[in-house]
Amino acid sequence: MTAEFKKLIEIVNTLMGENGCPWDKVQTRESLKPYLIEEAYETLEALDGNNPEEIKEELGDLLYQILFHAKISENKKEFNITDVIESISNKMEHRHPHVFKKGTLETPDEVATQWEEIKIKEKGKAGRKSVLDGIPSYLPSLLRSQKLQKKAANHGFDWDKISSILDKLDEEVGEFKKAVLSGKKKNMKEELGDILFVLVNIAKFSKIDAEEALRATNNKFIKRFQHIEAEVAKRDKTLKETPLEELEQYWQNAKSYKPHN
Repeated sequence: MTAEFKKLIEIVNTLMGENGCPWDKVQTRESLKPYLIEEAYETLEALDGNNPEEIKEELGDLLYQILFHAKISENKKEFNITDVIESISNKMEHRHPHVFKKGTLETPDEVATQWEEIKIKEKGKAGRKSVLDGIPSYLPSLLRSQKLQKKAANHGFDWDKISSILDKLDEEVGEFKKAVLSGKKKNMKEELGDILFVLVNIAKFSKIDAEEALRATNNKFIKRFQHIEAEVAKRDKTLKETPLEELEQYWQNAKSYKPHN
């Protein structure tokens, strides 16, 4: 354990100790959940920006949340951060027998299949009734859909070719159109969900991370919309005061705009 890591652990112990910070000392697993989620997403944003300094800072914040939870468990006499490190070390060695023991795997797909097989056999996993068990229900729906379909595919439940999935997409879009024309909100919601589910399957089959693809598109939309806002502001108008045709022209300009490096 490095001196820097020991120092950070000592900081956590001090802040959560008897004479520590009034805020830190009263935190619980429940109260810290929002911060853990927030730090994870801020880390993703830093990774998107590809700024090493920001990535370093956000990884540090995320690490602190892990130490915070480990200290709460230590205070409960359950486990400490050393146990956490030992547990993940053992897991990584066990999940990579082709590296640490014997065997040869040539592709990432072979590794993923072996990983799932090992997970099923591990103690504590045997009681699961489905290969889909273990995927957290609180994941964002797009990410959860991706994980569900990937797990199912690892066990042979998958399309043979992408053209079949595209045909399925056409089928679902047709059903959604019928639902829209019928005016039945419940049917529209269900059919739209089916479309999204098939799109995730297309992404999986194409080896595209659907969550990452949508995150990139969200960021692209923000930049283009901000360009529209800037153009409207130059003319001393508001968005609502600007005709839709004019806003569309600014949007098209934003699509072709190439910022100088």
